[in-house]
Amino acid sequence: MRYVTLTEIYQHHIAQKYLSRSGLAHAIACAYHAFKLAKQRNVSVDLATKAAFLHDMGHYTWYRNGKWDYDLYKQNDIHAIKGAERAHKLLIRLGENPRYARDIAFAILFHTDSYIKDSYIKRTPLQEITKLADEMDEEEGGLHHYRQIDQERALRMIEKLDQMVEEEMDTSKNEGI
Repeated sequence: MRYVTLTEIYQHHIAQKYLSRSGLAHAIACAYHAFKLAKQRNVSVDLATKAAFLHDMGHYTWYRNGKWDYDLYKQNDIHAIKGAERAHKLLIRLGENPRYARDIAFAILFHTDSYIKDSYIKRTPLQEITKLADEMDEEEGGLHHYRQIDQERALRMIEKLDQMVEEEMDTSKNEGI
């Protein structure tokens, strides 16, 4: 059973605000990658798509002299921490199962180790999928955050992914997975 859909998340004003800052096209692409990876690895497609969709909602844009400064961003980045907090709060507000909201927040928190110097993180399968989905859509210099998508197309793609998640969950339930 799904408590909250991607469409419901997308339509919430908080998600609109932060997804537009971090790159809606990137968020959608990552959610699609996460769906495929979750299917292959027998991980919840529902949780994986949500974590990948929301993984960058903690981004803050670092500017110097009116221009985006990627180096400054890399030096000061804590977007995974802020994103985990924002996503958890949003999911709880929307009525997500608290345990699922926690698991999604941890997947967002551990999707990168850019904010932890010289560290090693042992990730759960959901956390690894979120990390890989992000990496699959990355572009040098953070350009993946600036790809554009119009709102109507974004909504259609999110609704289609919701349908795919529902179908996969039905199939998994019927196969006893």
